[in-house]
Order: sequence, then structure tokens, then C-alpha cells
Amino acid sequence: MSNMSARAAAIAAIAARKSERASVNFVEETPETVFGSNTFSLALMKETLKPETYKSIEQTILEGSKLPEGMADEVAEAMKNWAVSRGATHFAHVFYPLTGATAEKHDSFYDPGKDGRTTISKFKGKTLIQGEPDASSFPSGGIRATHTARGYTAWDVTSPAYIVENANGTTLCIPTSFVSWTGEALDTKTPLLKSMQALDKQARRILKIFGHKDIARVTATAGPEQEYFLVDKMFYYARPDLLSAGRSLFGAAAPKGQEFEDHYFGIIPERVMAFMYEVDRELFKLGIPAKTRHNEVAPGQFEIAPLFESANLASDHQQMVMTVLKKTADNHGLVCLLHEKPFAGINGSGKHVNWSLGSPTQGNLLDPGDTPHENAQFLVFAGAVIRAVDKFASLLRATIASAGNDHRLGANEAPPAIISIYLGDQLADVFEQIKAGGATTSKQRGTLQIGVDTLPELPKDAGDRNRTSPFAFTGNRFEFRAVGSNMSIAGPLTAMNTILADSLDYVAGKLEGAADLNKAIQAVLKEIMDKHGRVIFNGNGYSEEWHAEAAERGLANLKTAADALPALIAPEVIEVFEKYGVLSETELKSRYVILCEQYEKHVNVEAKLVAEIAQTKIFPLAASYAASLAEGVAKMKAAGVATSTATLEKVAALVSQLESDIAMLQSVHGSAHEVGDWTFKVLPAMAKVRATVDELEGLLPDDIWPLPTYQEMLFIK
Repeated sequence: MSNMSARAAAIAAIAARKSERASVNFVEETPETVFGSNTFSLALMKETLKPETYKSIEQTILEGSKLPEGMADEVAEAMKNWAVSRGATHFAHVFYPLTGATAEKHDSFYDPGKDGRTTISKFKGKTLIQGEPDASSFPSGGIRATHTARGYTAWDVTSPAYIVENANGTTLCIPTSFVSWTGEALDTKTPLLKSMQALDKQARRILKIFGHKDIARVTATAGPEQEYFLVDKMFYYARPDLLSAGRSLFGAAAPKGQEFEDHYFGIIPERVMAFMYEVDRELFKLGIPAKTRHNEVAPGQFEIAPLFESANLASDHQQMVMTVLKKTADNHGLVCLLHEKPFAGINGSGKHVNWSLGSPTQGNLLDPGDTPHENAQFLVFAGAVIRAVDKFASLLRATIASAGNDHRLGANEAPPAIISIYLGDQLADVFEQIKAGGATTSKQRGTLQIGVDTLPELPKDAGDRNRTSPFAFTGNRFEFRAVGSNMSIAGPLTAMNTILADSLDYVAGKLEGAADLNKAIQAVLKEIMDKHGRVIFNGNGYSEEWHAEAAERGLANLKTAADALPALIAPEVIEVFEKYGVLSETELKSRYVILCEQYEKHVNVEAKLVAEIAQTKIFPLAASYAASLAEGVAKMKAAGVATSTATLEKVAALVSQLESDIAMLQSVHGSAHEVGDWTFKVLPAMAKVRATVDELEGLLPDDIWPLPTYQEMLFIK
């Protein structure tokens, strides 16, 4: 089949496609009846466990207390009976290794009976509590090796077990932590849980200072917005770069991109809408509170956002969301791309992590109220965030460093690599007053009169929003907008929780025992503004002026992962993580090694793909076309027909240039050994090959071009 017939057949097949999926019917199967139906929830535990067992588990989940021994067998039996009644034959300890992905090993509930013909279902408490996967086969940064391979998974009771449905059956999935035989965390969950514990302890100290008693557990909360692209499966499999690297390594800009700004919040295409309905249903079954869905800015780009949850649960659910998006897309003949920059020249995809903290007794601790200048408790927590973000800005940048995110940060509504805080007009004004000696007023919400009698007056927020800020206050929470779409949110959450615990610890030390609490609060907040107020910026984060100003303020601009990753092993970072028992020096260094290795491996795969596709698909095609042009020109000249050779000369020059570019890429690729080599040598060489290929795409006949184009992939659904 020729290239044209392959592409044309794909387009024709997409145009004629009819969905084979049964439509989701939320009338017969309402969200109320569906929600949490596949989870071993607290409500289900209350029905199936003894009252004292249920109360102990509830206290562990809500208060973070230690789970008493001796009740695991009862829980395991109830969990197994529920799962088996739902068709489960296997269970899996699910964990989150340092690949950033989800891992699981399935074990059967059933053992053969003594007669050899029957089976016996078994699931003991010790099996629920502990598993033993091979720790040497996952990235460990040197902690584990083939000759020291033992690792353990440990049941995380705070994240409910759930059932995953398959066309042929179901599996009981049990969220767990993953640690080495020597005790180091080999996953993202364990340090996240430790950071939440540290934050709870320090936040309660602050609340006690303000006179609160009987304080419930203070929990970090999160609500990550997930952006993604959808591409038809037939186009995806015709693009080796998308298949193996997750992003297009070649592709000329389509005649139409996102310049009309007509896709954002536009009417959702029917095929995509069917996909979204199924995604919502599957997430509801898993107890994941999916709330928002819409078209994003770039063509072919969409977003889903949940409600706030405990940070640990939000992190687990986020991993499940990515799995459900990919699985459901496949059901509809689509592929879900979670790479941060799958297409050049248009918006990339982020994972905006909305982050706050609170407790059942004190509510949201980052809610400023109507008069934040009078809300001393809020100001203390907000001031602690300001101190934490400025003091550990390079750490926050390192937690979102990756090969994919390097392509996204700094343009197309993605924040720059400079970490700053946007407070909005109201809070920025309050903290400036504090810096000047004391806050006495707060800018108030107004009323927006639209000027049309039939339209209502709208309450107007006291401040605007800033989409160029990496760390923005958005009413009652902070939004870390720099996190990449393909990342686990556990790493950034762990860092944010830990550095805030450090700041709350510092502030509590200043306030405890103060003779005049109000004066002590004013003093510590003024000190924070004097030392760390430089991190507050409400302007345009994309502007050259800001980059120059940030440098004058002393704010780091770590543009690449190569620049950012060393912050993970900076002495002050090691000190703060060890101080609060979140990560040891060994664990931090292992993560640095792993992230460097992952970066190198990603760019290595991309470099090999660029060379292979350019050498085996584009170069022969372009050379052949140049030869056919030359033959045509020669025939026309022989016939006495005057003709221009401009196109021939341009194509021939590009063919020669491409051959040279490929050779250069192969040369620098072979000599790359460190992260900096891949960043500053290999990536520029790849970009040169791409530039030449993309120019050829605009010159070669469409009917021979071998790769689905941007126009096709982005606009044909």
C-alpha cells in the first residue's frame, strides 16, 4: 500500500467510523448508585465488619492513628468476600514505583482442594498487609541490586481497596507502600504519607497557639486538573514517534492552529463526549469525584478536574485517572496522549495541582475570609507558604523537572521556570501593608454591572487571575501550575507538605510563649516579607522584563532539567527532608540518580527515533522526489520549454542538509554521557533534523508524505 493510500485509508476509515460502544445511560444507572460501587469504602466496611473493627479503621483513616493488631484477618475476609461476589478471582497489591507509573502483581484467591477437583478461596490478613515484589527490577538509584533484591509492599488503609473491571473479569486492587528490605522508600506514596504526618504535627502547633482545642487531624488536600490530547488510533500507529516517545518529533505547523481561540470551552465533539461519559462513569465507580470536563485551548486537547481530596487519596486517584483515560480512549478508537508537549507550536499539557490544608474542626486553613487583614490565623499559614516557596524554590522546580516538561514550561499558558507566587490584588496589598508596619484594610469584593437589564449583577472577586504564575493563590488554595501532565503528583505534594511543615515549625517557634501574640505575629510576618517577599509577583511571567527583574531579585531561572535536578541533593534540601523524617539523604540521592537516568533515557529514545525516521522514511523519499524533479526539468529543457529550477534547487539543498544533520545527530548522540550532553548537544541536533524535515514537508507532494500531518491528527476525530 502506498503512503498516500495508507493515509487516505486512515482518514476514510475515521470518517466512516461508527461507535461499537454501548452508550452510557445515567438515567438507568445514576451517578448516586454508581459512585464508589467498586470501592471497599468506609460505608461498606461498616456493613461487613464488627463495630469495634470498623471504629478502629475509621480512626486510622480520619485521625492517622496506628491500626491495632489482630484485625487484619477479619478485614481480609470481608474484603475477599466482597470482591469475589463481584467476580474477582485475583487480588493485586498496587504500588507506585519511581518510574512514575503504576505497578501491580496479580495473585489468585484460589488454591486447589485436597481432592484435586475443587478449589478453596483464601485471603489471610498477613497477605493483605504485606506483599513481596522484586525490588531490583524497579528504579532504585543504587539502593537495590539483583543480589539484594528483596522489597515489601505494605497495605495503606487510608486509601480504599477497589475493583478494576475487565471484559473477562475483575481484580481486587489494594493500594500499598513499597519499601526495600533495608527500609528505604522505593515509591512515591511512602514519602507523601510521611510529609502529611509532618505537616499535621506542625499545623496543630499553630492552631494550639490560636487557642484551638480538640483539634482534628490537619490534612493536606489536593485537586489536580489533568490536561490531555486525543488522537485517532489509526494516526497514532502511523507515527513511530508518538508510539515510542509520546510526542511528535516531526511535523510542520498546520495552516490553522489555535490562533482563532475557538476550541477552548467549545462544543465538545460527539465522539469525544461519548468518551468523556464513559470516563466519568468509570471514575465514579472508583469513587473518584470527577467534576469538570471541557475542551482545552489547543485543538484536540481536553481537561478533566476532580474535587479536592486528601493528598494521598488524590495522588492515588490521579494515577487511576490516567489509566482510565488511556483505557477508555482505546475503547473509542482513540489514543490519549499525556506527554507535556505532544505537538510543537500549540499549548502543551499540564497538571495544575490545587493544594491546601485543613481539618474537620477548623476547616480550610487557607481560606482568607472577607477581611483577610483581620484573619491572623490565615495570614500566618499564608505567610508560612510564602517563606517555604521562596526558601525552597529550586526544590519545587526540581520536582517538576523532566524531559517532557522542559518543552512546555515558559510559553503557551504554561508558567515559566522561575518559581514565583501570585497572591492577587487583595492579598498582595495586605502583605505589603504588613511589610510597611501593619495591615489595617482589605480590598473588598465588588459588584460587576454588565449593563444589560436582563442580566444579573455579578459578585466581583477582589483580585484577578494570573495564568503565567507557577504558584498562584486562587481564593482558598494555591495552584502549582508547573506540574507536567504525565507526572505523578506525589513528588510535588511531598515537597510542598515538607517545606510548609518546616515554615510552620519556624513560625511556631517564634510565637509559642510570646507575651503579646499579636505583636509576635506582626513581627514574624514582617520578617517573612522582608526576607522572602521577593518571591511575590503579580505581573506577566512571560515578559522579558520579569526575567530581568527576577534575576535582580535573586530568583533562580532553572530552564532545563539539567539545571534543576541538582537541587534535589542540595544540603539544605537533604537537611529539611531528614529533619521531618520524610526522605533520607540516601533516598534523595537515589531519586536524583533515577530522574537523571530517566531524562537521559527519554532523550536517547527520541534521538534514535529522529535519526531512524529521518534516515529511513524522509531522506529516501526526498532524494527520490529531487531526482524526479531533476528528470522533469531535464525533459522540459530538452523539449525547449523554459522552466524554473528553484524548487529543485531548494529540495536538493534540503536533502543534502538533511544528510548532514542526521550525521551530526548520530555523532553527538554517540558521545553523550551526562544529562548536560543530552540537553545542550543532542536536543539541538535533533531540532536541526526536525527543522529540515518540516521544511521538506511543505515542499514534497502530499500524496507521498509518509507521516500523518498535524492538520490530520489535531482536527480529524
